[in-house]
Amino acid sequence: MDNFDARILNALQSNARVTAEALSEQVGLSPDACRKRLARLRASDYIEAEIAILNPARAGRGLILIVEVTLQNERKAHLDRFKAAMQAAPEVMQCYYVTGNADFILILSAKDMSDFESFTRRYFFAEDNVLRFRTSAVMDRVKTGFAIPVAPE
Repeated sequence: MDNFDARILNALQSNARVTAEALSEQVGLSPDACRKRLARLRASDYIEAEIAILNPARAGRGLILIVEVTLQNERKAHLDRFKAAMQAAPEVMQCYYVTGNADFILILSAKDMSDFESFTRRYFFAEDNVLRFRTSAVMDRVKTGFAIPVAPE
């Protein structure tokens, strides 16, 4: 990765829909060179996905929750089962297997507290291996995104 690749990746993180022409003005390369570099960056897995970040309230899911989940047993089969359940749960926006006081940190959306309670019944109370969970409700989205600062290697 060189300086041009880093500039392209940084620009894409603020607007994944930027055209090659607009990108070329931002990074100082021709549109064709930008297209070729983008194709190479995508093929080499520098870019995992190009997504839209929705406004949760406008989508009818204005309650955002951060949940710490601790499992009773961390055997591979139990971990894999919980990971698969979280990957399949549409309410879960992000799920991280972590070190520290909890085993997983989840960021999820709900319509309201009743909707979240229904989620907890399906995924936490019905799962024998969930020892406990601790929930924090988001009061204000101060910063939302997935941008990672990129510098040339």
